[in-house]
Amino acid sequence: MKRIFLFLVTNLAVVLVLSVVARLLGIDQYMATQGGNLGGLLVFAALFGFGGAIISLLISKWMAKRSMGVRVITQPANATEQWLVTTVRALAGQAGIGMPEVGIFDSPQPNAFATGARRDAALVAVSTGLLRSMNQKEAEAVLGHEVTHVANGDMVTLTLIQGIVNTFVIFLARVIGALVDRREDGRGMAYFATVMVAQLVLGIFASMIVMWFSRQREFRADAGGARLAGATSMIGALERLKEAHPQPLPSQMAAFGIAGGMGAGLRRLFMSHPPLDERIAALRNARL
Repeated sequence: MKRIFLFLVTNLAVVLVLSVVARLLGIDQYMATQGGNLGGLLVFAALFGFGGAIISLLISKWMAKRSMGVRVITQPANATEQWLVTTVRALAGQAGIGMPEVGIFDSPQPNAFATGARRDAALVAVSTGLLRSMNQKEAEAVLGHEVTHVANGDMVTLTLIQGIVNTFVIFLARVIGALVDRREDGRGMAYFATVMVAQLVLGIFASMIVMWFSRQREFRADAGGARLAGATSMIGALERLKEAHPQPLPSQMAAFGIAGGMGAGLRRLFMSHPPLDERIAALRNARL
């Protein structure tokens, strides 16, 4: 999903920048000298860990617009845009959320995403490829899926999970750094370099937890899309996506959009979406 990929990359970048700032301000060195004060180190890690996640959440909509080239519909210019705005407004009303911004981005692949820090100030965007390849009932189901993400507060929950993950990544990276560089003043470059590398590596593996949550919420969003637009339409939309993506998505898209990618074994742990076959089967077996 685009929102997940952008959030994770932004979060990782923000945490690394905060770590460099902590180094320049002497905060990191001070914490390094407090060898036995693990409680203080944990508080420091929590402040920076949740800070990185919250900053990522607050700029998520802006990042999505800039990186994806989303054109927000302020005044519908044609029947398709009018239908999009009207449909999202109706779905948002059914879901009990405020009217999101509605946008379109250029991509030949059928895709859509929703993001934003608040339920009542979100962004729902669809690709030109989706509008060309799906009928209105299928597109409505996809929009219902994205509106459900907003209604479920998935981005906020993701932020809390990412904040917890960041906290332990920052904490453990500095413990490892202290074990590598045992200088009492804590100012050795070996410490700083070890912390940066450990933080990056641990952050990648910790993303498996975030990806697990992402996969679970896709099932819930599919069920929400089925309730809002009909199970037949939601299943039809997923089957259309399966036809459009017969091969695994490129790495740029694997963590993006409603379709996601395919994987097995260790690779599956880093998937943001369950395989489409599993999602279709879950809908067919559900009592909605």
